[in-house]
Amino acid sequence: MNTRAMPRWADVTLVPLISLLIAFALSGLVIMAIGEDPVRAMVLMVRGALGSSYGWGYTLYYTTNFLLTGLAVSIAFQARLFNIGGEGQALVGGLGVALVCLFIPWPNWWTGLVAAIAASALAGAAWAAIPGWLQARRGSHIVITTIMFNFIAFSLLNYMLSHMLRPPNSMDPATARFADALRLRRLADILEPLGIAFSRSGPANVMLFVALAACVLCWALMWRTRLGFEIRAYGHSQPAAHYAGISSVRVVMLAMLISGALAGMMAVNSVMGGPQRLVMNAVEGAGFIGIAVALMGRSHPIGIVPAALLFGFLFQGGSELAIETRIPREMIVIIQALVILFTGALDNMVRSPLEALFMILRRRA
Repeated sequence: MNTRAMPRWADVTLVPLISLLIAFALSGLVIMAIGEDPVRAMVLMVRGALGSSYGWGYTLYYTTNFLLTGLAVSIAFQARLFNIGGEGQALVGGLGVALVCLFIPWPNWWTGLVAAIAASALAGAAWAAIPGWLQARRGSHIVITTIMFNFIAFSLLNYMLSHMLRPPNSMDPATARFADALRLRRLADILEPLGIAFSRSGPANVMLFVALAACVLCWALMWRTRLGFEIRAYGHSQPAAHYAGISSVRVVMLAMLISGALAGMMAVNSVMGGPQRLVMNAVEGAGFIGIAVALMGRSHPIGIVPAALLFGFLFQGGSELAIETRIPREMIVIIQALVILFTGALDNMVRSPLEALFMILRRRA
């Protein structure tokens, strides 16, 4: 007999969907309060983000970033480790990408891509390993240490770009541009042999497929391997995991290493797939958005895919909205905040009435 108050399908679909609708409804009221038409605003967002291959190119570019940072947060959260350091881990990952692209002459783009993925993953994992070790060995709270390491990573990147990697006679805190041979293949290049026309202006590239593959691999790791079982068991009950012989130090360190590696890989998309050089704002807050993506996706690799696509839509649609109307770009931040509020902090406000409704339906049946 199923003792759950609400079916699993309703928990993973209805609860976030209703929360999202409430967030959009409140956003519409805010838009009305500033004198704009919320229906027109939504139409402009949909048209700007999904109405053309150009819009899709940017939407999928942002989605790629959020897929990797959302996965980073979700893997750590399976062990009940709230990794808020994805932003700093991605910044250090970008530094790894820049080093291998600037100082090693790769013969073609795919060898450079493999090297950049490896370098960014190693850099991100190394940066996450320090808070992981402090949590596992010293009992330092992972939330506090990862937040602090975001600021340290920003300061480190600022120093490297201002004093070590900046080209001569340049005032811009950024590296030199990478070689043209390292430019990643965009979706237009991949879809053209298939006879599918796609805008070459959109920055979506081959890293989208790498991020989707990472979702599949993370699902297999967490639900089809012994390590994944140990991470989830530790997250559900640390005393029970310890009694079963699971090493807390091993679980914490491996979870943080995997999480940091995923966050670091995000920099490949924003550095090699975007400006073709490392700049200060290359991450663009994707490390923090990954927290919302993981919350909305229920920390499941498959659920993270539509959640990342939603936030990619909000980013690109918000940019078009700021151009076409008097609605400021910050309005999208408000919408994102409302989505996070209802899918995270106020989750029970939607869940409790739905559980009561399903209990009533079950009694009648």
